[in-house]
Parts: sequence; C-alpha cells; structure tokens
Amino acid sequence: MQLFFQEKIDTPITYLDEEESKHLVKVLRKKQGDPIRLTNGKGQVFDCVILEANPKKTSLKILKSAEIPEESFHIHLAIAPTKSPDRMEWLIEKITELGFHELTLLETMNSERSFLKTDRLQKKVISACKQSLKFRIPELHQSRKLSELFKSKDFDQYQKFIAYVDEEHKNHLFDVAKPNGKYLILIGPEGDFDPKEIQSAFELGFIPVSLGKSRLRTETAGLAAVQMLQLLNR
Repeated sequence: MQLFFQEKIDTPITYLDEEESKHLVKVLRKKQGDPIRLTNGKGQVFDCVILEANPKKTSLKILKSAEIPEESFHIHLAIAPTKSPDRMEWLIEKITELGFHELTLLETMNSERSFLKTDRLQKKVISACKQSLKFRIPELHQSRKLSELFKSKDFDQYQKFIAYVDEEHKNHLFDVAKPNGKYLILIGPEGDFDPKEIQSAFELGFIPVSLGKSRLRTETAGLAAVQMLQLLNR
C-alpha cells in the first residue's frame, strides 16, 4: 500500500497538504473510497480511506492506527559533505532506504564543501522513507565543525568510531562494533581527516576502523558504514 507523510495528523478525519494531495490525485489517480497508509514520521502509522480526493486538500478517514517500536540500536553518521551536492543527495537517499537515525554534516580541515541545504536533503529523506516504508524520519543536523563536535558531551553513551585511510589498522567496523548499541561513526572528506583531527579523536575514545580493503569515496564509505551496522543488528 502506498505510504504518505503528514507531520500533523488529526483523528478521526485528517487532511493531506497540497503537495501530498497533488501526488495522490494527479500522479497516482487515487479516488474516493481508496485505502492509503499515512505516517507522521514519528513511528505512528494510520490506515485510512479517502473521503474526498482533492488535489489541493484531500480528506481522509482514519480507520485504525499503530505504533511502530523503535529499533534496539541507533546509527549516527557524521560525514564531511562531498564537493558535488548530487553525491550527498544520493547517499542520503540510499542510507534512508537501508535505515539510519541521525546525520551530522561535518566541516573538517580538508573539507571540499562546508555547507549544504538541509531542507533539500530533508525532502530526499522523506521521499526515501515513503518509498521504503519507513515510519520514523531520521534527524538531520546542520553543518558543524568537527572541533565543535569533539567538545560535545552528548556522545558519551555512544560507541565511537572514526574511519580513515590507513593500511596499518586492521579493526573492521563489523568486528569491533557491538550489537544493539548507539553508534557514532565519523567519515572524512575525499582528502581524509587531518592527522591532528585523527589524534584528537583518539584522545576522546574514538576507535579507528576499516570499512574494507578498498579505498572508498566519501559517499560510498558512508553507505558502507550504515550497511555494516544494519547487518550487525539484523
């Protein structure tokens, strides 16, 4: 069943905004009496029937609702944006399909780009959630300097990892991470983290990890990290 997103949902009658209504009526050709599924992106899912298929404001009757429990693990990916916004949008779409929970855009010493429009990325996330039937919208954070992230005490409860190019360390993320945990993994830019940044991470308890034998592009590394942590908790 097609999944739609509406942040504010009233019961027993609710209304889709214009963007969702237009997609429902003009693209999917849904009509009065058709069933659809609705989520608020916070773990709640609603089975509905269309009362009026209006491309500006579709009305729905909620038949039943359910609460989807949170997962037993939490993936927070902190990654330096790529020079090409398209590559980051591709990454966002794919890791949403796989499943992640938080993303922080990092500004590092070797960053190619320090800023991306998170509102555009948010739209990509919502679209991917609907396509892959996810009922919780991951949280996107604004760009943040790595040095500021290191000063935060919010991550003391996380298993903390840093992935960078080093042929010496043999710790593979899949082998080091423990199941059912909260994970924070740092992924650097194409020029990698500066040695000073890596040393600072070590001093804060970040564990150096490998994502495999190949040297990966930034967006590929981010995708690989999320996939490994998902497999670990399968």
